[in-house]
Amino acid sequence: MAGTRIPLVGQADLRWERADGAKAQGALFEEVQREIGRGEFRGMEFLHVRAQKIINELKSQPSYLPFRFTINAYRGCSHACSYCFARPTHEYLGLDIGRDFEQRIVVKVNAVERLRAELRPARWAGELIAMGTNTDPYQRCEGKYRLTRGLVEVLRDHRNPFSILTKSTLILRDLDLLASAAKVTDVRVNLSVGTLDDAVWRATEPGTPNPRRRLRAVRELTDAGIACGVLIAPVLPGLSDSAEQLEEVATACVEAGAVSVSTVLLHLRGGVKDHYLGELERTHPELIARMRAMYPRADGPKADQERVQRVVHDAVRRAGGLPVDRMAPEHLVGRPPAAPEPPGPVAEQLGLGL
Repeated sequence: MAGTRIPLVGQADLRWERADGAKAQGALFEEVQREIGRGEFRGMEFLHVRAQKIINELKSQPSYLPFRFTINAYRGCSHACSYCFARPTHEYLGLDIGRDFEQRIVVKVNAVERLRAELRPARWAGELIAMGTNTDPYQRCEGKYRLTRGLVEVLRDHRNPFSILTKSTLILRDLDLLASAAKVTDVRVNLSVGTLDDAVWRATEPGTPNPRRRLRAVRELTDAGIACGVLIAPVLPGLSDSAEQLEEVATACVEAGAVSVSTVLLHLRGGVKDHYLGELERTHPELIARMRAMYPRADGPKADQERVQRVVHDAVRRAGGLPVDRMAPEHLVGRPPAAPEPPGPVAEQLGLGL
């Protein structure tokens, strides 16, 4: 891929935790190809890197997580969600968690060839692989690089089970491919739809497709034979947590044919809290005092978490959904990773099957 070659000078330029070292740190890449975005990608910058490893293993897997291995082909995300738990992973690389995270995207250009090599039978036992656990695999630049499509093709060819979490309707581009994969292995997709409130969506997820378009994608995916659930997440205190808002989106999920519905209250850790409150100060300053009172720690109050889950649970039941096994193969989101890669424990959510 064309680009300007820039050498890594040191940790300030780009750092990465080695996947094969307990606490070893250092530059995983010897060089980066820098490409300035043009046309629809104007204002963005892509950092092309060659990963030494693409399948990441969760060293300490929480019992409620249905997967142990993940793939993240991109770092940074043009969806620009103000609350995104993955923002600190950019800071770890020597980039900032604000504009850099949204506009300077790290692209693992050899992701597909690495996956093909790592799925060799002598080295791999065929376990489920989750995509979308850090940044969105179908963010805008996937239209340019098509790495997620390539990864899905390799997983299908190896009949390896996988799951995808996304906020993007770009996943419909790969509808036929996902359907063919679902015929030979277990495939699970989850669309994240935190609210149907247009004002809240525009203020907090400015780079994502309209949430109603995402629900239409749920219907298309399920109609194509692909198991697709919805994550009502994160629920934002003061913005999207009223009973009426939660009932509206939960009912819409059922009507869209989602095979499960899950929800989790906003989780704010470290620099993400500062970034989110900074954005909130600009858009909804009246909520700052409430948020500081609610979040002396990363998790919101237990009573608020339980209320949100109860409202969603009751709305899904009224709309025709029924509770199912909590260990269904779902993606869970909420808490950010303790280290850039692999992601650490995330908040447990309510799992509902329809």
